[in-house]
Amino acid sequence: MKFKEPKVIAEIGCNHKGEMDIAKELIKLAKECNADVAKFQKRNNKELLTKEQYLAEHPNPSNSYGDTYGEHREFLEFSVEQHEELRDYCNQIGIEYSTSVWDVTSAREMISFKPSLLKVPSACNNHFEMLKVLRDEYSGDVHLSFGMTTQDEEEKIVNFFLEKKQAKRLVIYSCTSGYPVPFKDVCLLEISRLKEKYGDKVKDIGFSGHHLGIAIDNAAVALGATWVERHFTKDRTWKGTDHAASLEPAGLRKLCRDIKATYDSLSYKAEEILPIEEVQRKKLKFQKA
Repeated sequence: MKFKEPKVIAEIGCNHKGEMDIAKELIKLAKECNADVAKFQKRNNKELLTKEQYLAEHPNPSNSYGDTYGEHREFLEFSVEQHEELRDYCNQIGIEYSTSVWDVTSAREMISFKPSLLKVPSACNNHFEMLKVLRDEYSGDVHLSFGMTTQDEEEKIVNFFLEKKQAKRLVIYSCTSGYPVPFKDVCLLEISRLKEKYGDKVKDIGFSGHHLGIAIDNAAVALGATWVERHFTKDRTWKGTDHAASLEPAGLRKLCRDIKATYDSLSYKAEEILPIEEVQRKKLKFQKA
């Protein structure tokens, strides 16, 4: 089994609290932790939400940045120009920019400045009007999570890209949608199932984790995940729903370090006795008299 060097996505999402300075600080921190991609989110909230949802109270008012859920979401939303500014800042410091898109308008807006990859969150992976935009109007890689998705739905999504011979720029992620997810529900062997069923059809298989800690991400890499996505924040106690299930800089730094070590170790011996073993063999190996 040949392994590709894995990449780590720091999912900043809306953990910037609606402030550009915090967003750029999180990009810088992600770069310092050796993450490969800093990722945000883009929504057109009036397109995405019903009027009732937009005007409803936030389900957890203590985490809300507005009087209604719609106001909360708008407060956390960056404009297209601000996303371009974030992309430019990523380019400046040497980390890749990306964003999730949640609706048709956001997909077209983000395509307009040609990022190399865009993400489809689990919540929107059955939004085929938006998937059509990403398949037919965009030339970059489409990363897509399979949280809360049946296997029939997975197959329909992959086939949608196969129909136009676009699946080789599709990256699909094993994912369990929860915040946070207990280890028993992470179900890492789904990575193996996705590799077996779709490994020759799509570009890559990834793992999007919403668990606590960093113990199991290395196992995801060992199972063949070539992308690892984790939520990232500066302070897990900050106001907002995603911070508690996010890694802080110390955790992300260790995650990137450990994933590289895991990748470096995923090989067979090139020789029966490695050069590093020769000295020890001469010194320690039992020699029959």
